[in-house]
Amino acid sequence: MTETTQKHQSTLDNAIKALHGRTFFAHFPENPSPDIYGADADRLGREKFEAHRNQQFTELLQSEPEQWVGQEESPYEQQPLGVKYPFFSPETLVQRAQKAFDQWRKLKPAQRAALLTEALDGMRDRFFEIAYATMHTTGQAYMMSFQASGPHAADRALEAIAAGYEEQTRFPEETRWEKPMGKYNITLNKTWRAVPKGVALVIGCSTFPTWNTVPGMFASLVTGNPVIIKPHPKAVLPIAIVVAEVQKVLAAHNLDPNICQLGVDADNRLITKDLCENPAVKLIDYTGGSQFGDYVESLKGKTVFTEKTGVNSIILDSCDDLDKVAQNLAFSVSLYSGQMCTAPQNFFIPETGVKVGDQQVPYEEVVQKIAAAVTGLATNPKAGPHVLGAIQSSATQERVQQLALDGGRSILAHGTVDNPTFKNARTCSPSIHEVDASRVEQFSQELFGPIMLVIKTKDTQESIRLAAQLAREHGAISCGAYTTDQEVKEQIMDEMSLAGTPVSFNLTGGIYVNQNAGFSDFHVTGGNPAGNASFTNPEFVIKRFTWVGFREPAV
Repeated sequence: MTETTQKHQSTLDNAIKALHGRTFFAHFPENPSPDIYGADADRLGREKFEAHRNQQFTELLQSEPEQWVGQEESPYEQQPLGVKYPFFSPETLVQRAQKAFDQWRKLKPAQRAALLTEALDGMRDRFFEIAYATMHTTGQAYMMSFQASGPHAADRALEAIAAGYEEQTRFPEETRWEKPMGKYNITLNKTWRAVPKGVALVIGCSTFPTWNTVPGMFASLVTGNPVIIKPHPKAVLPIAIVVAEVQKVLAAHNLDPNICQLGVDADNRLITKDLCENPAVKLIDYTGGSQFGDYVESLKGKTVFTEKTGVNSIILDSCDDLDKVAQNLAFSVSLYSGQMCTAPQNFFIPETGVKVGDQQVPYEEVVQKIAAAVTGLATNPKAGPHVLGAIQSSATQERVQQLALDGGRSILAHGTVDNPTFKNARTCSPSIHEVDASRVEQFSQELFGPIMLVIKTKDTQESIRLAAQLAREHGAISCGAYTTDQEVKEQIMDEMSLAGTPVSFNLTGGIYVNQNAGFSDFHVTGGNPAGNASFTNPEFVIKRFTWVGFREPAV
């Protein structure tokens, strides 16, 4: 154990330094280059993924399953993956977690942090395998699957480990306390323990099964809590591989693998609510729709961290180059077919148009320029499939196809995206609908998927007011704004910050409103209805344990 702790100490030190500096830091390279990961890494990863298909996933060190279950389907093939996972009742999962609790909590924070960092090294060796698993469960394109479920997720996990380690070592374990009393001193020996809260549950989502899961997973583990990972039944394999790597490290150090368990739904038994309501479950991390998220937040006696749905806005006021803005926005709405929690939905454009340099470009020309950019990207055979990927759920595709808004107009109809590699891929290009600014009810909910709503406003002031109102009342995870006016910029910053929403200004080129950087950007603020937590800020880890002190007279 000492050797493992020493091995990873410099990695943890660098990660903590990055947390404080907020500058660019990436422990795991995001480029799937053979020079970095090896000449055969991609081929071997693909072969390992293929080997999982139509087989039982036997890597988990969880014994005596009640049955073997699996519901995953490839959005690219629209065929079942056939992978089967061991099913355990909620009672069994919780009992095993409770049994493993004492062993895990009694390790020092540095030991837990090192073991978890060791597991990330094992995950690194499987980035390509995880990438193909992500492609064929979520519909993400290859590059996003590799980056988001591999290095970016691992960096987010390391970020949580570092934050948890730092917060548990912020104060001394012991001190000698003396209070002068005149002729004598009162002297006490004082010690403190960071005490974990108990069994933790992490509820995953179908679109980002590792990126959204590992922050809560590793934050609870590093703070001494045993964890049950409950993935979405349609996206299990990517996070199952990560859980297997954690269990492998635990077993290698003579620790109970049930410190970290995978708990899956059976076809005839959904276990999430039973796990949530089990009195022994003290911590819950949740990513997904607001309806179930509100239920999780309402549970008594739980510490809950949520990321739910939000209504993300773009505010167009003025810019230097409208063509570059249109290209950037087209990419933002097309990336993974709008299935990112940070994807923009509502585009607020003044009826007088947008000021470009010294000219005022009319509203209709602005709208058509954006529509043309979206069409150009979706129909580009070299770019479209690699940007839009596939639609994870048939319900999302149906939402796009059936959307009809009273009183509005269709600016761009949805279409298909031809994928030469996967002829049967479930695809859908973005649609654009115009909505009057008075019809707030039509644009005040998240329409998940490749759907753009253009809202014609009286002026930029109304655009700002509506964007901030939606964020306050319905939640928002991102906001993009384009303005060359410093006063307008300050106003947007002020209004959106009060609405708990980060703003990306004047993005063009290779950076997009969708993207969040580990160790720098706080993902979700916890300041509006889109979620009550933010990874990774200190609160994301300190609420997972309590400080308990002991004191006695010094001898």
